[in-house]
Amino acid sequence: MSSFETAPAQEGSGGSRVVIPLLFGAVIALVAATVVLFVQLDGVRTDVAKLRESMQVEIANLKEATKLTSAASRRHLDELREELEAARRQAAMAVGQARTEALAKAEQLARQLAEEQRRQHQQVASELSEVRQAATAASARLGEVSNEVSAVKSEVASTKSELEKTIAELKRVTGDMGVMSGLIATNAKELAALKALGDRNYFEFDLKKTKAPQRVGDISILLKRTDPKRNRYTIDIIADDKRVEKKDRGVNEPVQFYVSRARQPYEIVVNEVRRDQIIGYLATPKVQASR
Repeated sequence: MSSFETAPAQEGSGGSRVVIPLLFGAVIALVAATVVLFVQLDGVRTDVAKLRESMQVEIANLKEATKLTSAASRRHLDELREELEAARRQAAMAVGQARTEALAKAEQLARQLAEEQRRQHQQVASELSEVRQAATAASARLGEVSNEVSAVKSEVASTKSELEKTIAELKRVTGDMGVMSGLIATNAKELAALKALGDRNYFEFDLKKTKAPQRVGDISILLKRTDPKRNRYTIDIIADDKRVEKKDRGVNEPVQFYVSRARQPYEIVVNEVRRDQIIGYLATPKVQASR
């Protein structure tokens, strides 16, 4: 028996072939949204960790610089005090002009000491102010990140609830050969979600009515007739050097056929029928035998 031999069309499946694929598509979109939200949450957490580490390093550097500056100031002040005490001792022993000069020198050193103390106090106060401002900015940023994390968690919880509700309503779809089909996409957004799952290979096509078959994936398709009013079409499928006709098929209906190198059937799904034109995709199994 030829691998392209079609099974009798099953009755009573017309309604489910339209509603059920839409439900499957919604599930896939919700799954993709959940994955994106989790990735965003992980990125936000990484940014928070990096921000905290950066602020800790900056604060530590400022503290170290402050310590070094304070130590240098103390050494300078100690030197000035020693010079002042030496000058005072010389003044006490001096007489006349020597005493006057010694006292003037002592007063000059005293003024220098006071000025140096004032300058050092101002510098330390400025550095401490910068540290406080940096800490305040870090706290504000951490607060913003915490709010973003809370919002992401809320969206994830809402998406999960909707996903569980939709899964409970889903059913499987049977193709035109009587074989249970996989998930069916009815638009570009749903097809992108199916590609993200990676369960099968997907090849999009936009075929117009021509005399020669057109290549789609590893097969060829010849569009023979279209009926836009009834959303019906007829095509010839060429694979393994054989040709089979799929006559009067409907939109979003899994059109199945076998090829020699695959145990699972190939599926063609047409999402839109126009005048002498069809738009859809070909789904093929991931695992295939070599020729």
